[in-house]
Amino acid sequence: MKIQGIPSPGDGLRLHLNENTGGCSPRVIEAIRTLTPTDIAAYPDYKKAVLTCAEYFQVNPEELLLTNGLDEGILMVALANFGRAYDPEQEAIVPVPAFDPYLTATAAVGAKVIRVPPGPNFAFPVDEVITAISPKTRLIFLNTPNNPTGQIIPHQIIRRVIDAAPQATVLVDEAYVEFANGSFLDELSQHSNVVLGRTFSKAYGMAGMRIGCLIAKPETIDPIRKVIPIFNMNVVAITAMQAAVKDQSFLPAYTAEVKESRQRLYEACRRLDLEYWESSANFVLVRVGKLAPKVVAALDTRGIHVRDRSQDPYSPGCIRITAGVLSHTDEAIKALEANVSSGLIETRGAL
Repeated sequence: MKIQGIPSPGDGLRLHLNENTGGCSPRVIEAIRTLTPTDIAAYPDYKKAVLTCAEYFQVNPEELLLTNGLDEGILMVALANFGRAYDPEQEAIVPVPAFDPYLTATAAVGAKVIRVPPGPNFAFPVDEVITAISPKTRLIFLNTPNNPTGQIIPHQIIRRVIDAAPQATVLVDEAYVEFANGSFLDELSQHSNVVLGRTFSKAYGMAGMRIGCLIAKPETIDPIRKVIPIFNMNVVAITAMQAAVKDQSFLPAYTAEVKESRQRLYEACRRLDLEYWESSANFVLVRVGKLAPKVVAALDTRGIHVRDRSQDPYSPGCIRITAGVLSHTDEAIKALEANVSSGLIETRGAL
């Protein structure tokens, strides 16, 4: 039976979708409990939520658009830029490996995907991306930190891509930027062809709420505003978001825990002789060899659910492990150790 979304792997530690496995801020739950039956019955009024979110990101309200998760934002950016003409000659450039919705959104509007492979050790292929730009290019996806590699794109590289494609919109997806250093938001006012994407799913622990936002100059975001559904956000989600951004202590505490979890995963990989890539996000990509699907299945049986990235031609033999709550990371490490001992995971020397 085919159903929406990604089927749940069952009970256990959900380290496969880069969620905050510690949960959201307690203030979010408190705010949701204040909602009345009348609040639920009425269509939501977004004004206060937009003002709160804009103040948090220190932008003007007319530069911000709330979205039903960043996934909806990605689709709406594609729709606004490609329209409904289904012109297969129009192109979107996607540096790979990449977040799957870039590909599905482009396909949904009938445009052509131009995939640009990474450089050594997943270095961003800036020269190749610029070479791929043509008069047909309408949209360029830049994911920093990248999912699934955790690599960042330096701001000077982002600027080079933006300057090379004045006819295109550049979507800078910063879904994981809270775990890294430095957002491109501070430079947004200098560019008229850039849309910044943010989400409250990851660091804020609200993936179940489905809330994100797009930020751009008014003239850039207005075409997106015209295609997005009028009531795309529910009242519970916007109430939760407003509470989340007012909790000044939650985010620093969790991002610090993520950084420590990443370090523990690095140390474990070095000890176990596993190839890995240092990450600026809340996950680590690890190469476990040609039996990666079996490794994922074996971890599942231990109640540790991780993401199989081995079928992607640009990350063969790899799995992605969410790094978050320290005790959860420790359990994942024990499971990795057991699979190395059993011979199921191939160490660096055996690859």
